[in-house]
Amino acid sequence: MTVLYSWNVNGIRAAHRKGILDWIAEAQPDILCVQETKAHPDQLDAELREPPGYHSYWAWSERPGYSGVGLYSKVEPRSVQIGLGIEDYDREGRTIIADLGDFTFIGAYFPNGGRDHARVPFKMAYKADFLRICEELRAAGRSVIFCGDVNTAHQEIDLARPKTNQKTTGFLPEERAWIDEVVEAGYVDIFRQRNPDLEGAYTWWTNIGGARGRNVGWRIDYFFVTPDLVPRITDAAIHANVMGSDHCLISLTLSG
Repeated sequence: MTVLYSWNVNGIRAAHRKGILDWIAEAQPDILCVQETKAHPDQLDAELREPPGYHSYWAWSERPGYSGVGLYSKVEPRSVQIGLGIEDYDREGRTIIADLGDFTFIGAYFPNGGRDHARVPFKMAYKADFLRICEELRAAGRSVIFCGDVNTAHQEIDLARPKTNQKTTGFLPEERAWIDEVVEAGYVDIFRQRNPDLEGAYTWWTNIGGARGRNVGWRIDYFFVTPDLVPRITDAAIHANVMGSDHCLISLTLSG
């Protein structure tokens, strides 16, 4: 059994202060992908940079205190690629691609479109290139799991107030259409497949107005898998009770 977790930690050093290492020691994830780390690895304490029993890998932004992705893995990957190989995205530290043997794992922090939508074109370009690279891996015979903060709620069931957010980035028609494209290409949003009618299942809440306590949230963090892996999946969960960020943990459990 392999248990994979994804978590936008909203600052890995803040998560350290809030006890993420205690959680790792207790939960013992086989793989943990963290997003929005907001740090260069040289800024991290040694125990956070590489906890006992884990190999770790980091993608960081040239801009201090911004973006960033980290990967903790108990098993050393066969290979790790930092970034998509496209400078415009990679200078923001948005992607880690790891060959874990029987599947390729991709952890990503997708761009935010911005309140004024100024970054929506950049976000859509990243999404297009991200999917293209996933498809290239599949064409090469690889099974693919990708996860992270996609910064998009797919359907109305995936946010508490869809009617009032029709023109908000994260729920724009073009952003949602990209997830349609992902699904049409065969990737499976495994949580939604297993919970097709479950309402109120969110992964992010604004810090304003006690939204988390009232569960006024969005599901914008995902695990997507290629169809060949679906029979191996025994669980897909949202861990809203795990605190420490404005996002919560999500997990995927694979047999074998």
